[in-house]
Amino acid sequence: MFFLQLRSELAKLFGKKRTYIGFGAFLLSQNLMLLAFRYSNWQNGTARLLEGNGYVATEFISTLTVAVLMLIPQILLLMPLYVMLVGGDLVAKEAEDGTLRMILSRPISRVRLLLTKWLTGVIFSAILVTALGAMALFFARCWFEWKGMFVFIPLPGGQTIFNAMSAGEGLKYYALTHVLLAVNACTMLSLAFMFSCFNMKPAAATILALSFLFLSVVMEGMPFFEDWKEFAITHHFRSWVLVFAKPMPIAQIAESLCVLAGVNATAFVIGATHFHMRDIKS
Repeated sequence: MFFLQLRSELAKLFGKKRTYIGFGAFLLSQNLMLLAFRYSNWQNGTARLLEGNGYVATEFISTLTVAVLMLIPQILLLMPLYVMLVGGDLVAKEAEDGTLRMILSRPISRVRLLLTKWLTGVIFSAILVTALGAMALFFARCWFEWKGMFVFIPLPGGQTIFNAMSAGEGLKYYALTHVLLAVNACTMLSLAFMFSCFNMKPAAATILALSFLFLSVVMEGMPFFEDWKEFAITHHFRSWVLVFAKPMPIAQIAESLCVLAGVNATAFVIGATHFHMRDIKS
């Protein structure tokens, strides 16, 4: 019965047109960025950077290099918006439409209802991240050749990720980053889901979750907050970038994954606790 209910929630979610807004936005933004990469001075600047470090530029201006570069602005700006938009709708939209009372009239517990809705959001997040990576790789391949991979990503605090690798190795790391990005997306969804369990509109739940994320970014960027940056959730979101570091800091990545798993569990418990105390049937 649990899997039947989960299937029903998935059908309900993917039956809504607004669920696909994120996919369409990724499609449009990636093609616009590809036009900029293809016809701007980006290739010349990248070639100078590679040649200055002893690499043959023509071997690393490739599909994988461009795909990773396209991911960065979409992960920072678009992914949180569309993931939290769905997370804020999962419970609050049902309450707003008045269908939550009918659902709770069935012989199921509130925790089970929330668990199926949260798992539905997790599945959506994983699909969205997979689609983001697959589209970036597909469209980049249409414009650039399949060669080696070059990664140059400056990080806060003066750290810089600089690495060059073969296409086969780069593809493995590219796939691994999407596993970590899926964890990030699930955490974002859990925050919006937590606010959605409170008595508020779906838009309010989404805005509160985004505000929490932006507050973390602002606090992490303050110089005097440097010693406390591990308490900022966005600091642990950057674990996907560390996959490209050489050598890979496995312990730091594992620590960030544990923190994000704790945030997911905490958000679900807080939301479920408040939802259990709400008087919805009266």
